[in-house]
Amino acid sequence: MHGQNLRLLGRREPEVYGTDTLDDVNARLAELATELGLELETFQSNHEGEILDFVEDASRRVDGFLINPGALTHTSIGLRDALLGVERPFVEVHLSNTHGREDFRRRSYLSGVAAGVVYGFGVESYLLGLRGLAARIGG
Repeated sequence: MHGQNLRLLGRREPEVYGTDTLDDVNARLAELATELGLELETFQSNHEGEILDFVEDASRRVDGFLINPGALTHTSIGLRDALLGVERPFVEVHLSNTHGREDFRRRSYLSGVAAGVVYGFGVESYLLGLRGLAARIGG
C-alpha cells in the first residue's frame, strides 16, 4: 500500500525520494514477490478513507500488508486502528530516513505496532520490508 503523494515519486523531491516512479517500485516488488513465491496486490491513494477501506477489504484476502503510509505515518490514528483491527501483520516502510528529517517526521503512529519498520534505503526499503513480511507470514 502506498499512501499520500506517492504517485509523485520520480518527480517529487528526487534528492530525498529518488528518481524511481511508483510504477518502478511496484515492478520491483512484483519481481521480488514472484521470487519469494508470493502474490502481490498494490494500492495507492491520497485519501485516508480509501486507504482504511482498502485495509478492511483486503484483509479478507491477504496474509499481511507492506505499507508506506506517507504523511499518514505522522497523523493517522485511524490507520493505526484499522491495521490493528484486521489482525494482519504489517511492515512500515519509508524511502527516506524519517529520523534524519524534520522533527514532525520522527513520530509514527504505526511503528510501535508494526511487525517491522524499514526506512532510509530508497526503493530498497520496500524490498527489505517485503522480505521481512514474507518471513513473518511464512512465505
